[in-house]
Amino acid sequence: MSTNDPSDQTPTVRQCATMTVHRRLLSTSPEYVRRRSLIENQTSRKVARGAGREGVTLVPVVVHVVWNTEDQNISDEQIASQIDVLNRDFRRTNPDADSTPAPFLPLASDARVTFELARTAPDGSATNGIQRRQTSVTSFDSDDAVKAEATGGLDAWPAENYLNLWACPLGGGLLGYAQFPGGPAETDGVVILQSAFGTTGTAAAPFDLGRTATHEIGHWLNLNHIWGDDGTGCSGTDNVDDTPNQAGPNTGKPAFPHVSCNNGPDGDMFMNYMDYVDDAAMFMFSTGQVARMQACLDGPRSSIGTASPEAPVEPVTPDQPDQPGSDSDDDGETGAGGPRPDPRADDNDW
Repeated sequence: MSTNDPSDQTPTVRQCATMTVHRRLLSTSPEYVRRRSLIENQTSRKVARGAGREGVTLVPVVVHVVWNTEDQNISDEQIASQIDVLNRDFRRTNPDADSTPAPFLPLASDARVTFELARTAPDGSATNGIQRRQTSVTSFDSDDAVKAEATGGLDAWPAENYLNLWACPLGGGLLGYAQFPGGPAETDGVVILQSAFGTTGTAAAPFDLGRTATHEIGHWLNLNHIWGDDGTGCSGTDNVDDTPNQAGPNTGKPAFPHVSCNNGPDGDMFMNYMDYVDDAAMFMFSTGQVARMQACLDGPRSSIGTASPEAPVEPVTPDQPDQPGSDSDDDGETGAGGPRPDPRADDNDW
């Protein structure tokens, strides 16, 4: 964790620490190395044979609001605005979808995932899916301190049943980070800077359209950065066939086409949610990325969510009571909405 003054917490360039977390786990956890290898092998097989969940998956979400100053204690309305963004972006009903350049339109796809604030807490009680805690920590970083009560944050709810989102002050110019599938359950989920969460309240331009959470949940569903994290070279890969090879991240609002790595005439798919552009410049997942996310839901994340032929996208109104102790340090330990099957109990080998 950091105790630096958080006055620099309105970043102007997207910065995600997911790969920092990934590399830390690779260097400290042999089990994570083993699981990641199995997950990637399994993902390749599932994508190759077109395997994945059928229908639309509805994922229950718990938002852990960890705040130091009053303005960081984001409102229920700001949280609801973020869930609305996720439901539009992952179903490709976002109003800016038609801004996708014509060459990439045939590749832009509905991810078939929706989200709702959890209605049942781990102890079985009613909840609005929001936890709150004031902390003495003025600024967190990517060391996962925000994910534990003992280090000033809030404990995760069971990762097999919930998507854990933490909204908090982050230092060092970070907008957020996620943990890829296969990591420790107690730190599984996504961390978002409170001023990059949702579209109202403290949300600050150029990251005020809720796309930081879209980007980070892409990682949570096993997507890589679109340039393959090889610096500015052309040798990296995001393990997706239909995203053009590109030389490093794009930032701001690039003009189309932006050519790199001999990928002309159409150039980089910089408007993809897994690049580093401003919120207003990103508005699509590709068909290949959707295949990876669906393979993740059919594999390492097969215990979470429920799938149905249709899942309506509706405005979020968090009007249920807070879970017990939501304004304190209390946290639960057991599942919501009933136990899910253990993904290791089926034909998955991760």
